[in-house]
Amino acid sequence: MSVLAMSGHTEVTPHSFGLAVRQTVAMAKRSTLEIFRQPALVAPSMIFPIFFAALGASSFEKTTNLPGFPKVDSFLQFSIAATVVQGVLFGSVTGAAALATDIQNGFFDRLLLSPTTRTGILIGRLAGSAIFGALQAAFFIAVLWPFGGKIESGFIGIAIMVVSGGIVALAIGALMSSVAIRTGSAEAVQGAFPLLFVLLFFSSAFFPRETMTGAYRKIADFNPISHLVEGMRELVLSGYTTSALMKAILIPTAVCIAAILFAQTELRRRLAAK
Repeated sequence: MSVLAMSGHTEVTPHSFGLAVRQTVAMAKRSTLEIFRQPALVAPSMIFPIFFAALGASSFEKTTNLPGFPKVDSFLQFSIAATVVQGVLFGSVTGAAALATDIQNGFFDRLLLSPTTRTGILIGRLAGSAIFGALQAAFFIAVLWPFGGKIESGFIGIAIMVVSGGIVALAIGALMSSVAIRTGSAEAVQGAFPLLFVLLFFSSAFFPRETMTGAYRKIADFNPISHLVEGMRELVLSGYTTSALMKAILIPTAVCIAAILFAQTELRRRLAAK
């Protein structure tokens, strides 16, 4: 970003701000197109969550009669929120892996040498993951709706879940980008990603916490993914509430802010080491 040094202070000019926005948008467009130009990477994150939703619906339908299980029309309706979160987690690694590839082939270093904002490079790359995450959420809801995946909160709830999907993708993309910037290795990004699925399966994504006991219940109680999924699930099963909105939006937003700050710290560390 171009700056003016005035009276010993650094002032951002309107021109420099507009340039930074254009640079970020250009990077976001590149990262988004890059994702959709790789169907082999996109397809699994779209297909497997639907497959697991169908498998769960056929295998665990009778569990909806267990004591403590929320009132639902079907297990498929109960699992919509988990399908959205699972798919977004799976897809969010794509952008970070592409960032690591940029580092490996030298394109990232060329960007750093160009008159491009450092924040724009990072946010632009992550924007592609956020857009893809929002589209994934909309896709899963649209596919599951005809088979009993009704959203009780209607259009408002769907909109909140789509926005939440984008924020979750942005947050996880930032976390994985930190790994990419630190290691410069796409393999390291792929290797770190299974830890997120451990968190997912130790949450209330696939069964309500009311049916859990022991250590599993304690882990699920403290797992932020539990509260995120439960916020989305409340929109699906009960309709729009302030509680559901806060869980579905504020939790991933808090994680997102912390993750972006961490990614920027890793970027500054990488620049200082050069």
